[in-house]
Amino acid sequence: MINITIPKPIVTITKQNNPELSNINGFTDFHLIPRDKGGIFMFYNKNQELLFVGKARKLRPRIKKHFEDTVSPIKAHRDEVTKIEVCVIEDPVHREIYETFIINELKSMYNIDKVFFR
Repeated sequence: MINITIPKPIVTITKQNNPELSNINGFTDFHLIPRDKGGIFMFYNKNQELLFVGKARKLRPRIKKHFEDTVSPIKAHRDEVTKIEVCVIEDPVHREIYETFIINELKSMYNIDKVFFR
């Protein structure tokens, strides 16, 4: 049996109520997310339930795209996201493994691909 441990996030940003600074969907700390690093990201709601897990070669642009894109899997649920956790994982194979593992271990609500628990 393979033992996989969910990596610890290097960045956690939370949604602000009535932010005064420039923001994307209430998040003002996007600058803390690495721009040119690969990894995985997790979106949570106010009850700390995992909504969505994704992976990216470049984290910041990919996460922003989820809040701007018309084809994002979470486009109908963007307002539910209150916390974003980011883990840097440079190896693309490792990103794939962690993403699939987290989706199924934590039972992500809005991931439809790579789901084995339903």
